[in-house]
Amino acid sequence: MSKVLVILGELSDRDIDWMLANGTRTRISAGTKLIAEGKPLDALYIILDGTLSVSVAALGGKEIGKILCGEVLGEMSFVDARLPSASVTAIEECLILSIPRRLLAEKLEQDVLFSLRFYRAITKFLSSRLRGTVRRFGEDTDYLIYQDPDDEGVSQQLVENPDLAKSRFEWLLQRLKGT
Repeated sequence: MSKVLVILGELSDRDIDWMLANGTRTRISAGTKLIAEGKPLDALYIILDGTLSVSVAALGGKEIGKILCGEVLGEMSFVDARLPSASVTAIEECLILSIPRRLLAEKLEQDVLFSLRFYRAITKFLSSRLRGTVRRFGEDTDYLIYQDPDDEGVSQQLVENPDLAKSRFEWLLQRLKGT
């Protein structure tokens, strides 16, 4: 859950309300491909429940990692406008909040303070992810878990008010799971 906490810790309650009002709560079944490597993305995704598999065509479609609840997907393609470098497929039924790329881009263009908070959060967790990847270079593994146990400690350092971020995530889940 650490990556979403970084975002929720940076954004205001009003920002989160905007995400809920403009995002779409979607249940996807096991086997559904959420992101296809090399295909354009039309949304930013927050994983609210479930587990997904990450695979790369260059390795013959081999699974290289898992995505767990609280991960944010599509942020790299959103930031740099490049096509996704991996495919992401649901292992089990998942609950996803999809925020349309076009609406998010418009919001970032119109609301400077939202833009500042959003990009600060994205920068923090992309930096954290890169540090984790570099740390794992020395390990004898070719498998990534996008939410490793060390992430919780890192999130605590990246999020100024972790209790507030956690309560926001619980509130977000209650609102979205209840609808």
